[in-house]
Amino acid sequence: MATRTYQDRCPGVFRPWAADDGAIVRLRVPGGRISPDALLRVVDAAERYGDGTVLLTRRANLQLRGIGTEGGAVAAGLVDAVAAAGLLPSRTHELVRNILVSPLTGLHGGRLDLRPVVRALDDALLADPALAGLGGRFLFVLDDGRGDVARRDLDLGLVALDAARVQLRIGATGWGPVVPADRAASELARLAGEFTRVRGTGPSASWHVDELPDPSVLGAGVPRHPATEVAADPPPPGRVLGADGRRLEVLAVPDGLVRRPLAERLAGAAGLVVTPWRGIVVEESS
Repeated sequence: MATRTYQDRCPGVFRPWAADDGAIVRLRVPGGRISPDALLRVVDAAERYGDGTVLLTRRANLQLRGIGTEGGAVAAGLVDAVAAAGLLPSRTHELVRNILVSPLTGLHGGRLDLRPVVRALDDALLADPALAGLGGRFLFVLDDGRGDVARRDLDLGLVALDAARVQLRIGATGWGPVVPADRAASELARLAGEFTRVRGTGPSASWHVDELPDPSVLGAGVPRHPATEVAADPPPPGRVLGADGRRLEVLAVPDGLVRRPLAERLAGAAGLVVTPWRGIVVEESS
């Protein structure tokens, strides 16, 4: 059981983290998917309110730094800019939309297109008031069966077994039931809700599933399916042909820092996916 003398401080728009050179703000991007316009809007905001750069994080989110604050809050204009980019659908749940997924899912390779699962899970998180109490580092990891994110630390998640089934993950080493893919999001949201009920309160409250005195209360203990034994390296930089015939580019971003020239270069893309390796998958326009 965890005992802490401080509260969760993972930064967000409404909870900036004070640093020597200004505050840090983290923007959650479920599944890493972001439109070129939204990325350019975030760069605009970084130039106006921060140091002009957007950092791609290891959870495939976006981070701004050098942000000015007043009374511990960022400027209202920055909040408005993030909302206009479509990255702030909820003021109460902004910190809990931590969903990491295989970046190429549905685009190239993998057993199952997990993009619908990501959308459904995000919707389920936003719809449940109780889930606003999840910690800012509580993480869902969804692997489409290729194994590229299967080794990441997580609280809840899944691995695709085939085109129709997934096995749920409960903590770093626990496994839950095999369920149809179209039930995966609701099952993960249900487990997250159960976690909020059993985690405890006060300084001893668990932040992560593995901190529970007995994670089996969430249903861990199911034998691991052999098809989950997968592992893969990150996709190398370069161009590949997507599942729909559209060309994709796996783009390495030096130091994970996006500045205006790169954002403007990507403005004509059909879509972007931020990767947990501080890169971007670019869906080229047809």
